[in-house]
Amino acid sequence: MADSSPLLPPFLLAEPENSVVDEPQASLDSVVERVIGDFGWTQLVESTLVLLSRFFDAQQTFISVYADSEPAWHCINNGICNSSANICVTFPSLHGTGMDTLNYKTIISDWDLECASSLIKGLPASSFFLGCLLGGFVLGTLADTSLGRKNLPTLSCLTMSIASLMTIFSTNLWIYSAFRLLSGFGRAAIGATALVLATEKVGSKWRGQMGTIAGVSFAVGLLSLPGIAYINRNSSWRTIYVWTSTPSILYCVLVHLSVLESPRWLFLQGRKEAAMAILKRLGPTSLNLCLPYISLKKEAPKTKLYSPIKILLVRKWALQRLLIVMLTGFGIGIVYYSMPLAVGNLGFNIYLSVAFNALAEIPSYIIFSFIVSKWSRKGSLLAFTTLGGICSIMCIINWKEVVLIGLELILVSLIKPPTADDHSWCLVVCVNNV
Repeated sequence: MADSSPLLPPFLLAEPENSVVDEPQASLDSVVERVIGDFGWTQLVESTLVLLSRFFDAQQTFISVYADSEPAWHCINNGICNSSANICVTFPSLHGTGMDTLNYKTIISDWDLECASSLIKGLPASSFFLGCLLGGFVLGTLADTSLGRKNLPTLSCLTMSIASLMTIFSTNLWIYSAFRLLSGFGRAAIGATALVLATEKVGSKWRGQMGTIAGVSFAVGLLSLPGIAYINRNSSWRTIYVWTSTPSILYCVLVHLSVLESPRWLFLQGRKEAAMAILKRLGPTSLNLCLPYISLKKEAPKTKLYSPIKILLVRKWALQRLLIVMLTGFGIGIVYYSMPLAVGNLGFNIYLSVAFNALAEIPSYIIFSFIVSKWSRKGSLLAFTTLGGICSIMCIINWKEVVLIGLELILVSLIKPPTADDHSWCLVVCVNNV
């Protein structure tokens, strides 16, 4: 018996035969939503592969926890030295008789920085985040220009990875810090641009899930870092950089060869044929028949370099909201990033502490993906940041060490990923569509 199901979608069957000619021109957003509104396997693979860049982002962000950590030492002759003494005062030379240290395990022991000031020891980590700040200003709007949604996160991740690999050739702290600065510069554009590329390939109702995938990818990358560091705990700090940067470079090649460009960006660049070809690959087969007959409204001209910044200066409401989100992100970032980066000062196992932090983030992303559809963005942000602030204050109370560290690791990690990133992404989309 022949299949009686229609070959065309219902919204085409419901129109008169001459509707193709008389139908008013559709907006770009409505066409993209109509074609890729449903979530298919192709979109899942594409989006997951793009957002996997957050996995390597997390590794390079927190790699200094192990590469820049204070090396462990102990006395091999208690008659000569005291393990509880200040080694910089009592024993200026760590390599003298009575000490047992592993040279080249971290940059501290490699370049004899045990007695250097905290400013010098923290220079590489500060250089990395300074690079992130500079990269945010320079690379932030390039995805809207001829560089494209796909090329910018790929090149950013590649820059971060190559700079990380080149770090192993550092001969002193200053060269090492310069490579960390370059790595942070490349890393700055990965998070936002990868998320935008992924969300522009799915329907509006699935964009929240893209944020969840990005967050889980970041948390899993953070979880993998202590495992890599523990396996190489008796090796040089250079080994950790090789283990994390080499797969990242291979990943960039894979993304360049297999990931599709954003159809929305192609439309805005005037490349309608290429955009239609991508929509055919992303959308269901039944819709491919109607794509050639869709007439689009004339879209905005091609975006010029740094034109979104000009929009912020003209649209005062957008600038005001951006400043509020930046201030909120600054406060959350201090709590979120300072905890793992300073874990070596807590006297707790640096491998378990980072692993606990990552394990706490994974369920928080998944849980928040269900909450975000029911709670307002503003309400959820206020609720979770308030909860995190209360937990941070509770941590200064004289609890037992395990309870103290566990409380901050678990509860503070619940506040940052879903709320701050979600608000910043909403603002980017809002300004971009003005």
